[in-house]
Amino acid sequence: MAMLYYTHPACKLHEMGEGHPECPARLDAINDRLLSSGVADLLLEREAPRAAQEALLRVHTVEYLESLMERAPAAGYAELDPDTVMNPHTYEAALRAAGAAIAAVDAVLAGEGEAAFCAVRPPGHHACPDRAMGFCFLNNVAIAARHAMAHHGLERIAVIDFDVHHGNGTEAALAGDPRVLMCGFFQHPFYPFSGADPWADNMLNQPLPAYTEGAAVRELVTSRWLPRLERFKPQLVLISAGFDAHREDDLGRMGLVEADFAWMTEQLGELAGRHGARMVSCLEGGYNLSALGRSVTAHIRALAGI
Repeated sequence: MAMLYYTHPACKLHEMGEGHPECPARLDAINDRLLSSGVADLLLEREAPRAAQEALLRVHTVEYLESLMERAPAAGYAELDPDTVMNPHTYEAALRAAGAAIAAVDAVLAGEGEAAFCAVRPPGHHACPDRAMGFCFLNNVAIAARHAMAHHGLERIAVIDFDVHHGNGTEAALAGDPRVLMCGFFQHPFYPFSGADPWADNMLNQPLPAYTEGAAVRELVTSRWLPRLERFKPQLVLISAGFDAHREDDLGRMGLVEADFAWMTEQLGELAGRHGARMVSCLEGGYNLSALGRSVTAHIRALAGI
């Protein structure tokens, strides 16, 4: 079955100033590695549509969305916080990123592909219902989860977040909803300095100390995530795929390598297969360009079973 790959040119037009780590070159690094490895030839590429306002409002407040549109600059930059900046193309890119996640969910649930990867930016997992933060404007994975509930009637959605930073926006959007089980790990204490105390029983987010390596993460996945996920029996697996826990990434201090990301993806794929679930993965962090390209390629290989 096809492995779907969603992206859009607008995602490269959003940028937050010279030297900002969340930069358009991230998508170039992924594309270059997919081409050089031959994996690109095995993907069915699709253009990400814009997310509809109705879908955004399932996660974000109307006041927040209106403020994003009002603050979007006609030229130059508008700073929302010291790390999170809009340029004239940011809102369009954010709509395409959220739209990719929604379209990918629709496609895999329609049987058009067994799995999908969304090579989009800006990322989303720090975006809260009422504010932008941490490079994020719209919470792509949370929006996709709410769409899957509203349009497809799904009752068991697993959200996996292996970014080096806690997905605080996703937790804020989905905590307490029994239709969702969120499993994550993150470096702690570290930005955004949250997650150590879960908001609800459906949040299985594990803080880990700096310099944690792959063996400890694999033990966590094996002993905590997988048993809980097996009992949950997901119909859909959504992944917030951050690769900044890689040992070469200077924005974090963890010690994973691309083989660890591939192994986690394989375990999730096997779980999904046992329960007839589809998988959609959305790019989050990852700022060392070489490590990012290698890790995403390994992740996509595992998603596609190649």
